[in-house]
Amino acid sequence: MDDRPPDQRHAPTPQALLLALRRQGPLSPDGLAAHFHISRTAALQQLRALAAEGLVERRSMRHGVGRPRHLYDVTERAQALLPASYDRLAVSLLGAVREVGGAELVGQVFDARRAAQARAIRDRLAARGLSQAPLADRARELAVIQTEQGYVCEVLEDDGLRLVEHNCPIRQVATETPTACEAEARLFSEVLGVQVTRAQHIASGARSCEYRLIELGPEGS
Repeated sequence: MDDRPPDQRHAPTPQALLLALRRQGPLSPDGLAAHFHISRTAALQQLRALAAEGLVERRSMRHGVGRPRHLYDVTERAQALLPASYDRLAVSLLGAVREVGGAELVGQVFDARRAAQARAIRDRLAARGLSQAPLADRARELAVIQTEQGYVCEVLEDDGLRLVEHNCPIRQVATETPTACEAEARLFSEVLGVQVTRAQHIASGARSCEYRLIELGPEGS
């Protein structure tokens, strides 16, 4: 049995509330309450919770004599919770690149992206004092970097050293453009100075992408 007050049982999800603010512009708690047919108190509780997470902000607006009116609007941080089609856009752009310059130009685009990523990762490792650290430590920092990019990445050491990505934020791109995954493997090899072998692949139907990291011998082989 649901013991919550009736208006809270049908309270909008955070995403629905953010979408309403995005569509209609800044709204007051009363405006949101009317839109979702809930009490002002319930609307205000949700707004305050979202404000605490940095997803909405309150603005004061004067309208004649009396106390200012408080309106709420979404922040830039909220964009991550709103519908987006970045993956489809990327696929479309890569298709256009392919039309202009063929597969060779697509490869050059990924090469340029990989070079920029490699510089950023090396700078991060240097800033953390990890440039000459053991491979496992460098791999763990790389996993943190990849997680920040949406890959939900971790390092496992139970069966050799493995870098495992549990999510692929560019899944559609990876499925339609194998060069993307090839570039990722080369990136890991370059920044860690190891041989990288892919054991599992999300784009091929696996639950995760798994890369085995093998340290090179004294002569780099």
